[in-house]
Amino acid sequence: MRAAILITLIISSTLNITKGQDLPDLGVINRIKHEATDNSQVMDIAFQLTDQNGPRLTGSPGCRAAEAKAVKMLQDWGLSNVALEPWGTFGKSWENKRTYIAMSAPYYQPLIGIAKPWTESTNGEITGVPILVKINSEEDIEQYKGQLKGKMIIVDSDPDDDLNFDPDARRYTDDDLNDEFVSNLVGEGGGHNYTPEQIARYRKRRKLSRKLTPFYKEEGVSLIISKRRGDMGTVFTSSASGYKPGSDNGVPEIEIASEHANRIIRMLRDDQEVVLNVNITNEINQNDTLEYNVIGEIPGWDKKLKAEVVMLGGHLDSWHGATGATDNGAPCAVMMEVMRIIHTLDLKPRRTIRIALWTGEEQGLYGSLGYVKKHFADPTKMEVTSEHDNLSAYYNLDNGAGMIRGIYLQENDAARPIFESWFAPFKDLGAETISINNTGSTDHVAFDRVGLPGFQFIQDPLEYFTRTHHTNMDTYDRLSEKDMIQSVIIITSLVYHTAMRDEKIPRKPLPEPRKKGGFH
Repeated sequence: MRAAILITLIISSTLNITKGQDLPDLGVINRIKHEATDNSQVMDIAFQLTDQNGPRLTGSPGCRAAEAKAVKMLQDWGLSNVALEPWGTFGKSWENKRTYIAMSAPYYQPLIGIAKPWTESTNGEITGVPILVKINSEEDIEQYKGQLKGKMIIVDSDPDDDLNFDPDARRYTDDDLNDEFVSNLVGEGGGHNYTPEQIARYRKRRKLSRKLTPFYKEEGVSLIISKRRGDMGTVFTSSASGYKPGSDNGVPEIEIASEHANRIIRMLRDDQEVVLNVNITNEINQNDTLEYNVIGEIPGWDKKLKAEVVMLGGHLDSWHGATGATDNGAPCAVMMEVMRIIHTLDLKPRRTIRIALWTGEEQGLYGSLGYVKKHFADPTKMEVTSEHDNLSAYYNLDNGAGMIRGIYLQENDAARPIFESWFAPFKDLGAETISINNTGSTDHVAFDRVGLPGFQFIQDPLEYFTRTHHTNMDTYDRLSEKDMIQSVIIITSLVYHTAMRDEKIPRKPLPEPRKKGGFH
């Protein structure tokens, strides 16, 4: 019994010493708060990355323009070693130049539609009557062979008639943010708590889709009209295929709002003639398949520690249906504002602070994966480089524009007392949850999988998963300035204190080599 008491006292004493070493500098935090609120530039940065720039599909002219814009801003603020650093080969450049879809009979009605990425143009306006196609299995394909040449097709499916009485936007309550809630929140896919049945259906659909794409191409289909998830004019759009060098371009395809698709399907089922007019122009090329991350630094001053690095970042690429404001323009603006404030206040970090704005995240974390493999370790071999030992931590932001409510420890329990101490001044800002849980599906995973402390923040969802994530509604209008400023304050403080700490952030044991595969 005495031995148990003694062990408890030793552990408690160790935790108190750790907390003592990591007491936050309230004077610096006060300066950060004033700069972040009185002289905030975060919304202007977001405006430049979204409204001024437009969509940022990886490899597209819009993505390249955003990279150049971010580089110029970092240089203008006086950061060091600002550069576009190549991470490897991506694939085709795809940009939509024109999308028009309307119904001209039995009456005129403009329709909401988005061209699917890495699909071809219609070569001018085409007019036709779509035919219903119902393929739920590979066996169903046979009945359509030889029937689809030159045809517009629309997939026959029943509508989801249930009215939604849940609000689009929400904040977590303090009672929500307990261990069980956060554990369920993580779920499958970082933010989505998918059931095994849902995952099985998704895999079945994806397997069938791989068969359908070449089938439609071989049959000579002129246009595919896809009904997408979403309601009230919101169209969820994305595609993880067709971008690789040498792959076939997809049949011209337009993804339309579910309400508009359902109307067309109902009328076709009733044997009414529906005439559609569609004009899609897409530019596709693969002359330059190299892709880049944006890198910039604030050098450390401590002779012993300046070779060590604290990193922060988010992914600069987006989908193409809107301007990628919540995914992931706002988080990039937050991280850039963090760098501006540290430099403007001349906080003189002991360690070097490095920002990275990744590309290729949406197709498989390619930018961060390539960077980690080049600088730290190949996860399939786990032979670490000299830089591996010098990274203290990486902080990532990529779950929308909602304010920070805490941080995921990625099962790194040794870091808990540090973050409990550093988050203490922000309890009044609603941020105090330190969760042991892992969360996935974004760029911190690339670091975590090679044994480096990589962290993602818990954020209020707002309308992220219901209305903006990968949709035509992901625009600047959906950003919350107050939430973004709160995130800037917290991340600036964490990055600063990590850079000033005597020791690096504790690490988990080095993992075993992994099988080849994605990081999602």
